[in-house]
Amino acid sequence: MDQMPGALGTSASLALRLGQAIFSIASLLFMCLDIDFYSYTSFCFLVTIMGLVTPWSLTLALVDVYSVFFKRPSRQPGVMSIIVVGDWVLSFLSLAAACSTASVTNVLINSTNFCRSRMCSRYQLSAAMTFLSWFLSLASSLFNLWLLPSL
Repeated sequence: MDQMPGALGTSASLALRLGQAIFSIASLLFMCLDIDFYSYTSFCFLVTIMGLVTPWSLTLALVDVYSVFFKRPSRQPGVMSIIVVGDWVLSFLSLAAACSTASVTNVLINSTNFCRSRMCSRYQLSAAMTFLSWFLSLASSLFNLWLLPSL
């Protein structure tokens, strides 16, 4: 079977997973640097989802490291189905978290008495990092979904 770039067990998949983990950790750091994030539900939602994306991405990055270095890709249909479903669910949830965080931050910026400039810029950076993590997650889920019928 040919190796599809970006599918589980390739070096491109490892790069995508590490990018997801880096951006989700950065999003968490930007959000949690200020203690006021728990006042808004969408910010708590973002922290929860990025808290799920980080271990998911790091775990699959470890699978990719094993597959790349030992040249033994794990391509079992049941495992790939779970990975595809997990990727799609976390992809849609991270998109929802990024959109809700960006919209609440926009509302806070427009009403100046609720948001300090430094706090809102952190929230904007956190939303941007979540969008970047979502983009990489969507790419890896599409690559794995494309591979699934050939198993």
